[in-house]
Amino acid sequence: MDMRDSAWFEAIQNPYRDDKVMAACGLFGILDTSGRPIAASDVVRAIANMHDRSNGLGGGFAAYGLYPEHADLYALHIMYMRDDARPQAEAILRAHFTIARAEPVPTRSTARLSNPPDFWRYFVSPEGDHRQPPSDDYVIQQVMRINTGVPGAFVFSSGKDMAVFKGVGYPEDIAEYFRLDDYRGYMWVGHGRFPTNTPGWWGGAHPFNILDWTVVHNGEISSYGINVRYLEMSGYHCTMQTDTEVVAYAVDLLMRRHALPIELVADVLAPPFWSDIEREDEETQALQRALRQVYGSLLLNGPFTVIIAHQGEMVGLTDRIRLRPLTAAIKGDRLYLSSEEAAIRLVSPELDRVWTPTGGEPVVGRLGVPLREAPPPSELPALRLEHAVESAGGTA
Repeated sequence: MDMRDSAWFEAIQNPYRDDKVMAACGLFGILDTSGRPIAASDVVRAIANMHDRSNGLGGGFAAYGLYPEHADLYALHIMYMRDDARPQAEAILRAHFTIARAEPVPTRSTARLSNPPDFWRYFVSPEGDHRQPPSDDYVIQQVMRINTGVPGAFVFSSGKDMAVFKGVGYPEDIAEYFRLDDYRGYMWVGHGRFPTNTPGWWGGAHPFNILDWTVVHNGEISSYGINVRYLEMSGYHCTMQTDTEVVAYAVDLLMRRHALPIELVADVLAPPFWSDIEREDEETQALQRALRQVYGSLLLNGPFTVIIAHQGEMVGLTDRIRLRPLTAAIKGDRLYLSSEEAAIRLVSPELDRVWTPTGGEPVVGRLGVPLREAPPPSELPALRLEHAVESAGGTA
């Protein structure tokens, strides 16, 4: 008798008969550091190769370098779940922005997706004094205004020269629906969703976005409640009913507003163990303690792997003990990040390098920078303790 078919095997492997797929959700990212445009076909094929990591309740993509003819304008992608939502949202847009172009997002009918919302995109610039920095903060205010104040309207993409396309379906179905074969970008991120503790709906699919920051995630953020409360103090509001949303806002707060480098952001989101900190020199210990004191409420508790993208940069990061998979690879000028090596080899069979990143240490690819693994601590840019604390409005 094949033991794999026996009750004994089931009792050992799954004693509680739990049907949750704990390692699921598929992630894939590709960045060409030379800036050459990439067709959507590679990211679609790769994420479709991990079909069994999702269950049809969410798929999506983010692309960069997408709208060169409107590169200086914010591209707002909005989904409308109700018929009366668009007039209300557009009234807010007209009151706070100059709208250079407004149009439905091009889509292609497919029988595999049912009852999609209406999708519109708007290329806008802030009005009057808000045209100058910090115009990004002004845009966030209007995004939050629509998401919290207009029932049935959700701004799910708000950056420049980039866009998010997402919905309820398998990733390959979402790609067909949004006609991604018509687009080119120097960086793509894809996600296939297997929701466990949060609903599968059009706004809850990945990627999550604010300005040009996007995040795709595999795992569960059990610190969601305290993360939300911390972010609300800085003007962010979570409306997408999914734990991953906090990661996108946390990255915007830490990297854009507080100007922390990704290496320190990783130490906030996936902090070193206290036992490891105690073996460091006094200055490093002081820095890590300060990060915990100032940003302790942004620590991501629970298993996770994320791919973070924004203009010119792609980052892969896991929790400290790697409870969710991540593989990195390099071929020429291209960096690949994926839940599975097989997905990378499908689109690039011969690789210059492939490796499993260390838990909690970011893998970073940047435009115009030769590819290599994240530098060891001795090579990281110096950052004074006072700067890390002052960025958050505290005192050392």
